[in-house]
Amino acid sequence: MAAFPFTISAADGKARTGVFSTPRGEIRTPAFMPVGTAGTVKALTVEQVAQTGADVLLGNTYHLMLRPTAERVARLGGLHRFMRWEKPILTDSGGFQVMSLSKISKVTEEAVTFQSHIDGSKHVLTPERSIEIQADLLGSDIVMQLDELVALPATDDRAAEAMRRSARWGARSKAAFGARETQALFGIQQGGMSPALRRESAERLTETGFDGYAIGGLAVGEGHAGMVEVLDYAPDMLPPERPRYLMGVGKPIDIVEAVARGVDMFDCVLPTRSGRHGQAWTWEGSINLKNARFTDDETPLDPDSDCPASRDYSKAYLHHLVKSEEILGQVLLSWHNLAFFQTLMAALRAAIAEGRMEAFRRAFLERQAVR
Repeated sequence: MAAFPFTISAADGKARTGVFSTPRGEIRTPAFMPVGTAGTVKALTVEQVAQTGADVLLGNTYHLMLRPTAERVARLGGLHRFMRWEKPILTDSGGFQVMSLSKISKVTEEAVTFQSHIDGSKHVLTPERSIEIQADLLGSDIVMQLDELVALPATDDRAAEAMRRSARWGARSKAAFGARETQALFGIQQGGMSPALRRESAERLTETGFDGYAIGGLAVGEGHAGMVEVLDYAPDMLPPERPRYLMGVGKPIDIVEAVARGVDMFDCVLPTRSGRHGQAWTWEGSINLKNARFTDDETPLDPDSDCPASRDYSKAYLHHLVKSEEILGQVLLSWHNLAFFQTLMAALRAAIAEGRMEAFRRAFLERQAVR
């Protein structure tokens, strides 16, 4: 029996909306998880993040184990207390950093050995150690298995090797995790762009048995069309009664297309990273506040938003802050972007519940292509 109940309240085509219930609160799905890499969503307080409507945050195992160290976080009461976030936290396993830091890491069947990007010190991350860090030291609510991620394009042989190792690591992660009532463990589907490998991965994961299932190995070089191609079949291979989480995605159009194909959970650094570089996401696509056309624009980013950053500041003022490299500009645009993403998720939940998902999808994609 899975640790946390997952109730699907409505479905429209493959899209579904519901609630993933955890001891620290309900996660309304489809859900977007702001990324709090090092125990903070960059430029924002937890109060601001909560105000946008976020039900859950993502923390990063790799970064936290290096600084301030997982042991220190544990001594200070765990990640929730450390960063003052009382709602659920999902932690990734470190697998993405293994891929992105491939020049200073080595993967064997037993473990990943890598050098710290901070001081060059050597570290060993096994599936068991990843579970210890996430579940016991950081105290996350949703724990991810350690997997091996392959950048795309990749040969089927390379994708198969990483997928099968990830499946074996998933079984080791499950054994280390054991039976817990207050924490959940997610497995990660791999397999590159191959339907056969994706199916084999799903079958192996299902045999092991997890509380939720992630679709990994996307947003790593395949492009939007390639991602959608995989999402046409990959979610259907995973148990329909458990949450499906598309890791590291993404752009609003990616999220809408993924929800239409049965995905329930998302995370991405995009809203805050874009905000720190002068980019705002809107219902008509993204806009660059560095652009001179906003110099005298007295309109806000979204007059109908509940978010003060979206509603109460003119584009002219935001343009001034960005051009002047004022920190407040990064704060306000990050805040606005997170609020927009959460408003988008609420709109998707409503569209599914009301049976108009396809109409919403078509209208949204058309509007995003305007600029």
